[in-house]
Amino acid sequence: MHVRSFNKRVLVTGGAGFLGSHLCERLLENGCEVLCVDNYFTGSRNNVVHLLKHPNFELMRHDVTLPLYVEVDEIYNLACPASPVHYQHDPVQTTKTSVHGAINMLGLAKRLGARILQASTSEVYGDPSVHPQPEEYWGNVNPIGPRACYDEGKRCAETLFFDYNRQHGLPIKVVRIFNTYGPRMHPNDGRVVSNFIVQALKGEPITIYGDGQQTRSFCFVDDLIEGFLRFMETPEAVTGPINLGNPGEFTMLELAELTIRLTGSRSSIVYQPLPQDDPKQRQPDISKARKLLSWEPAVPLEEGLRRTIDYFRSRFF
Repeated sequence: MHVRSFNKRVLVTGGAGFLGSHLCERLLENGCEVLCVDNYFTGSRNNVVHLLKHPNFELMRHDVTLPLYVEVDEIYNLACPASPVHYQHDPVQTTKTSVHGAINMLGLAKRLGARILQASTSEVYGDPSVHPQPEEYWGNVNPIGPRACYDEGKRCAETLFFDYNRQHGLPIKVVRIFNTYGPRMHPNDGRVVSNFIVQALKGEPITIYGDGQQTRSFCFVDDLIEGFLRFMETPEAVTGPINLGNPGEFTMLELAELTIRLTGSRSSIVYQPLPQDDPKQRQPDISKARKLLSWEPAVPLEEGLRRTIDYFRSRFF
C-alpha cells in the first residue's frame, strides 16, 4: 500500500513581516506546508509575493486578536508590531495583539495538540541592571511608560505560555529575540539599523540619541531563523525561555560610523535627546542556546550590514 509522505503543516502568524517572511521561506525550503497569517499592520504582502506561486504556501489576511480555526501541526506566533514607532502608534492594540493573540494561538494549539513557539523579546528585561542578560534575570521594566504596551504585553504572553504548559501540558517554546536586522526591514520602523541606512543613503545627517555610547547587539536575520528552527526541534522538556541574539556589543556611534563607511555616504552625525525608558545596554547571554541548540550567530555585523544596505539600495533608492 502506498502511503503519502507527510509534510508538516506550519502556521506562521505575522508571516508577512520582516522575521515572518524569512521564516516562511526557510520552512518551505525544509519541505513544510506553510500557512502565513498577517493583518498587514506592519507586515507587507510584498515580503511574501515571491512565495505565492509555491504549491505549499498559503496566505491569509487575519488579525490574531480574533480566533482562528485552522488545522496545523506547529505554530510560530510572531504577530506583533516590534518597533517603538509602530507599537506606540496604537498602544492598546499592541497589548491586545500580545495578550489576546497569545490566548487565541494557545487555544488553537491546545485544541490541535500542536507545539507552539512564542516570539518574545529582549524588551522583557527593560533597562537591565544585569549585564549581559541571562534568561534567569527578571528585568527592570516601567509598567506605565510609553514602551510598556510592548514590554508588558510580551511579558504577559510569556506568563500565558508557561501557564498553558503547566496547566494543560501544552508543548511550548519561548524565545527572547535581541535586536535583529536584515533585508525586508521596514524602512520607516524607527529602528537604529534601518534609520542609519536610510539616512546614509539619502545623504542626510545620521541621528544619534543620547551620547552614542549606549550599546546594542545586532543579529542577522538568517542566524535568528536558524535558531528558531533548531529550538522547535528540541525535546518537549526544553521550553525556554531562550535568548537568541548576537553577543557582539556595539555602541550607536560605532554603528553609525560603520554604516557611513559601507554606504560611502557623506552624512554627518547629529545628536538628539534620549527617548524615555530607552535601554542603555543590551547584550544577550546565549550560553543556553549554545548548549541546548548548538547555535550561535555566524554572520558578522559588517557582512550583514552590507547585505542589508544592498537590499535598501535596490528596493528604495
